Amino acid sequence: MRIRLWRWLAPVLVVALGVGAGAAFLVAGSVRAVALPVARPSAPSTGRQPCLAVQVYFRDDDSMRRAAAELGNDPKARRVDLDPQALTWTEFKKIYKQDPAKIAATSESAMPATVVVIPVPGTDLNGYAAELKQRFPDARKVQQLDVEATWKKYHPGVQGFVCA
Repeated sequence: MRIRLWRWLAPVLVVALGVGAGAAFLVAGSVRAVALPVARPSAPSTGRQPCLAVQVYFRDDDSMRRAAAELGNDPKARRVDLDPQALTWTEFKKIYKQDPAKIAATSESAMPATVVVIPVPGTDLNGYAAELKQRFPDARKVQQLDVEATWKKYHPGVQGFVCA
């Protein structure tokens, strides 16, 4: 009985191992290799790197979402965050709560919808901002930004944005 079992089981195991190895090679071959930008020399480091990003302003949430979907596949984008008009309006009212005239003079529909793109380390931020200006001609504005410094400016004493 044992000999018959091995005669049947041995070929099944060999085929299973072959299929598994073939599948492993297929999966390994289908992974897209991404060439990361070369790191450029910078000023001597003090240990902590700033959280730099490119912020792209749009007129409405739909344009922002289309751009974010495209940027989700960009190998230079490490992280893509969305700030829809409703969130921007809420933040605007918090920042200017001491100035009701300023709040009354604007509305949610006047607020920009923004995409904040944190690039992979080593990306030339100036070049990337220029590239995004060309890719999204309907953007109101494209600017570079130190995310953590901006957060601290508008939300003093509040634990906030984590760049990682």
